[in-house]
Amino acid sequence: MTAPVSRRTVLAGTAAVAAAGATLAAAGSPAAAGGKGPKPTIVLVHGAFADATGWSEVISRLTREGYPVIAPANPLRGVASDSAYLASFLATIPGPIVLAGHSYGGVVITNAATGNPNVKALVYVAAFAPAAGDTVEHLQNMFPGTKLTLDALDFRPYPVPGGHSIDGYVKKAVFREVFAGDLSQSAADILWATQRPGDGGTLQTASGEPAWKTIPSYYLVARNDNLIPAAAQRFMARRAGSRTVEVNASHVALISQARATADLIRRAAR
Repeated sequence: MTAPVSRRTVLAGTAAVAAAGATLAAAGSPAAAGGKGPKPTIVLVHGAFADATGWSEVISRLTREGYPVIAPANPLRGVASDSAYLASFLATIPGPIVLAGHSYGGVVITNAATGNPNVKALVYVAAFAPAAGDTVEHLQNMFPGTKLTLDALDFRPYPVPGGHSIDGYVKKAVFREVFAGDLSQSAADILWATQRPGDGGTLQTASGEPAWKTIPSYYLVARNDNLIPAAAQRFMARRAGSRTVEVNASHVALISQARATADLIRRAAR
């Protein structure tokens, strides 16, 4: 029988692992080896109807330049729980962080970064950048042009403690038009088949105090976005005081304009 492990031993071991991880993270950075301090860790957060693989080309570009990059899974279960999850994830990363979000991922980074002194910059990529009290539904519809209507969604129930909630998926017939108009049909079909749904309640949930009030922000506006109208993106970017660039892209600018996306993140990291 294995000898019992005390709580003190577990806590000591956890602290040792965390300290070793911090040391390795700093020592392993090319910039740290040159005496200039470690490059920031880039954390990329996907939105609804997508997963972290949408960042693949951006990750390749940034890692080739020596940036440590992580693209965690966004649970897509609700604004409060998604933000708390990301906040706890960020708390495990030593050193400076540049935090980027696409689409609904912008809501999550806006809330999760608040109060974390390690987050040095926020990057919004065709994303929601809410103020306190804003909802996704309000921001999406405050200017004309969105094609993500209720008719464009399939709703499927899923169980939660004490009852059930509803997941929303973009229908295949409109997925490319709504989400990925500048990708090939075959690429859009793969995105549709692998999409991760968002809980329907996130549409009406009010956002909290925004991190962009105290953290510098950058915004990539997708001019041809059929999910978040470009006018809404410009409004949010101006309100947040973001440094802004615009590209001709659909909602998936992180895929179709990966180079521009990586350039803006790199700019934020400097």
